Amino acid sequence: MDEFYLTIFFIVILLFFLGSGIWVALSMIGVSTIGMMLFTTRPVGDAMATTIWGTASSWTLAALPLFVWMGEILFRTNLSENLFKGLAPWLTKLPGSLLHVNVLGCAIFAAISGSSAATVATVGKMAIPELRKRNYPEKIIIGTLAGSGTLGLLIPPSIILIIYGVTVEESISKLFVAGIIPGIFLALLFMMYVVMWSLFNKKLMPKTVENFSFRQKIINSAELLPIIILITAVIGSIYTGIATATEAAALGVVGALILSYFQKSLDLTNFKLSILGATKTSCMIIFILAGTTFLSLAMGFTGLPKNLALWINSLDLSPYTLIFVLTIFYIILGMFLDGISAVVLTMAIVEPMIRQAGFDMIWFGIYLVLVVEMSQITPPVGFNLFVLQNMANKDIYYIAKAAFPLFLIMILAVVAIVLFPELALWLPSKMVNPLL
Repeated sequence: MDEFYLTIFFIVILLFFLGSGIWVALSMIGVSTIGMMLFTTRPVGDAMATTIWGTASSWTLAALPLFVWMGEILFRTNLSENLFKGLAPWLTKLPGSLLHVNVLGCAIFAAISGSSAATVATVGKMAIPELRKRNYPEKIIIGTLAGSGTLGLLIPPSIILIIYGVTVEESISKLFVAGIIPGIFLALLFMMYVVMWSLFNKKLMPKTVENFSFRQKIINSAELLPIIILITAVIGSIYTGIATATEAAALGVVGALILSYFQKSLDLTNFKLSILGATKTSCMIIFILAGTTFLSLAMGFTGLPKNLALWINSLDLSPYTLIFVLTIFYIILGMFLDGISAVVLTMAIVEPMIRQAGFDMIWFGIYLVLVVEMSQITPPVGFNLFVLQNMANKDIYYIAKAAFPLFLIMILAVVAIVLFPELALWLPSKMVNPLL
């Protein structure tokens, strides 16, 4: 049981640092330093410098700031207006009508952003006022937006999938492609919920339905065409093996700059703001990743991950039991940490367990993101809740309650991907010459 007490030791110190208000990355570096000083003879400074430099200089990781920058550029265009104008005419006849704009708008922006918070902010800044103006019920507006915003973590290009891929040394391109079908599946589940809710609550829905001619639908949708082309070019180049994830990210940035130029939203101020926003976000994420890599090294020297994996293996848990335990673990962890921190903090211990149990690491990455998505709408630390709190002028628990049905739908999606792993594995298996 030495590994048990060692695990408790690391967790207690980490919780102490986090509870003291120290940054997540610095907390992990602090725990790693203490662990290496106590349990190894290797020079801590040399190990830290080598590990952090190796992480920060990874070519694969170069895709991260580029995809973040692409999202920052498009966030400053009139994309949110175009999303509403382009989608609304096609959705008015569906049960739930314009509420589906929240789901489809988030799905589309997720395919160019990779960030859950940015997805909610972009779609919400236009959808909330428009839906309120048409007298849609407040709870369903907020709930569908909070839940659908989590698609930013799953639908490629996903920032958290880049982090996961670098951490476990799996193909970013395969992870991106693996997220497509589960992302579409989850979006369809959200839309089915909207349909069912609207059918059971007809009295609460607006009585008037807007009508659009086919010509109006085509004209309005034309404004979405450049975004669709950009998404297809980025994801298509990865799927066909023409480009790596990093090269596709560079293509995305160039496309976003061209698009924003023709939309006349690319001025010097917005250009500077997009670079500054991308730099801040990327530095924060890479700093956390560097901290967790050093933590993995420190724990590796203690033999903790290997011994813990062997201990769990000795418990003779079935694969489904292990996944069930991990699901509960990540849901609880997500109540207190953001998604990226939850993933990087735990991979050093969880990865050996998963490999020992024989799970495919590409599949596990998609499963993990689905579970982590739930943390975006669980109090007290749910990023989507914080974003909507400011936009909707509602308290965080009101938003969490409104999003709870979507939380249950995500659990259903997790069950589906566990029972049918081909949802995540089929498309990557069909990739032509997959690159990193």
